[in-house]
Amino acid sequence: MSDLFTSLEVCPDDPILQLMVQARNDTNPLKVDLSVGIYKNDVGKTPVMNCVKAAEKRRTEQEDSKAYLGLAGDLRFNKLVTELALGANHSANSDGRVSTIQTTGGSGAIRIAAELIKRIKPGTKVWVSNPTWANHIPILKSAGLEIATYSYYQPGERGVRFAEMMQELSTAQHGDVILLQGSCHNPCGEDLSLEQWRLLTNFVLEKGLLPFVDIAYHGLSEDLDQDSLGWRHMAASVPEMLICYSGSKNFSLYRDRVGVLISVSPDQNSAHILLTNMMNISRVVYSLPPAHGGYLVAEILEDVELRQMWMSELDQIRLRITTMRTGLADALLQRLDSDRFEFIRDQQGMFSFLGISAEQVLSMRESHGIYLLNSSRINIAGITSTNLEHLADAVASVI
Repeated sequence: MSDLFTSLEVCPDDPILQLMVQARNDTNPLKVDLSVGIYKNDVGKTPVMNCVKAAEKRRTEQEDSKAYLGLAGDLRFNKLVTELALGANHSANSDGRVSTIQTTGGSGAIRIAAELIKRIKPGTKVWVSNPTWANHIPILKSAGLEIATYSYYQPGERGVRFAEMMQELSTAQHGDVILLQGSCHNPCGEDLSLEQWRLLTNFVLEKGLLPFVDIAYHGLSEDLDQDSLGWRHMAASVPEMLICYSGSKNFSLYRDRVGVLISVSPDQNSAHILLTNMMNISRVVYSLPPAHGGYLVAEILEDVELRQMWMSELDQIRLRITTMRTGLADALLQRLDSDRFEFIRDQQGMFSFLGISAEQVLSMRESHGIYLLNSSRINIAGITSTNLEHLADAVASVI
């Protein structure tokens, strides 16, 4: 009898998902879950956008087949999301230097990109910000890539440590990859300025690095065009670039796993080669992408009325997050008579670090039912008008 399965050991629980379960099982009526990085409205629910409901109704009425998509996915979706990320008139796109495949969410795009980098040069060094999204390094390591980190942010501070970042990146070698986040940096909420994007673009060109940009929160910092100025400038300036784009957050399509991998190549021939390789890799990773979410996004982006509805709903999401940031900063300023937490007001997107110790985090959890990661990262979208004061009291109690 085979005993192969018995050689396995129990894998540790994902700390974020484990905390989510703890919060769900907590009977404290005042509990606040700030752990999992999903958008919630002011009653603590992750809503289905009205534009999505309208697009789903059309799909139900019009869909006449459940046949597979091709390896590249929904071509209409790919075209529209590429234009959303880069701009309809972006030079790289109009020059035919861009290739796009649909993926199983942003995570799927990162995985395909990692395998593509491995295929180009096994063991390539990828420079990743410290801190970065918790799953970046495991996905990249799973493809056998080497990881190096560069300083980016210190919890409790205001602003990116750009000088330190550039100093550490100065040791990068030709052919290394630098992973950047497009906007609303996860987990710290501190974004690069347009001037810093420009300086990084020049640096990448001088050093011969491959920029790899993860765009997971487009439109949650500023409007869609303002939000994308940095990475669009880089894409117009460098000969080669990889972009992962997720529709999970800005279309609130988390469970539908909507994403693309976009490559910018030096010329049209290279773009075709990249496309065939991306499709070839996807074939052995997950074979073919799911259709539903991609159809919804394409329908919304192509229809003038639905697109306007989506942009209005996205504005409301961004406004709510900004309002909660301001509210929490005001409440803590009032309670502590200190500007210690003013950085929360200035940061972007759904995440910030409080900059408190793991012991203080645990104290808030035990005494007030406030659930956040031991690193002190909080999901701003988990704050509501009804729990904000309770959260501020809890933070003040451990300072």
